[in-house]
Amino acid sequence: MSIDKVKAYFKQFNMEDKVMEFPTSSATVSEAAQTLNCEEARIAKTMSFKLNDTAILVVMAGDVRIDNHKFKEKFHKKATMLKGDEVETYTGFPIGGVCPFAPKDGVKVYLDISLKRFDIVYPACGSRNSAIKLTIPELEKYSKAIEWIDISKN
Repeated sequence: MSIDKVKAYFKQFNMEDKVMEFPTSSATVSEAAQTLNCEEARIAKTMSFKLNDTAILVVMAGDVRIDNHKFKEKFHKKATMLKGDEVETYTGFPIGGVCPFAPKDGVKVYLDISLKRFDIVYPACGSRNSAIKLTIPELEKYSKAIEWIDISKN
């Protein structure tokens, strides 16, 4: 299972016990916010896009959307989300559990600046009912993000 892969990844940092699993779904921003009893904006959603023959992951605040113009300026391609049947194949994670921790080899992770307004955020951990509470510096470190980008709009 993908969550086991994420827990194994966090074990090297002695952080595997911080991965939370829930009896209810946290697959959507609203479900995750309700489960964690926090505002939707603090859910660090991981969006998966097709870029040439690979996937990229963009982690952004739960209350923003992709700005297609900004995406195209940054990546020189139209924003094309992975189709449902492609998500797990490309990223290694199921829909609703896509996260920036230990994705498939070659998948690059970017962090959107929409997250920088928070001290604590909650990204998923590889399953439709998991999350981890991280500071922004921890998210930077553990996601191994390539860079901070600005491709969101409210």
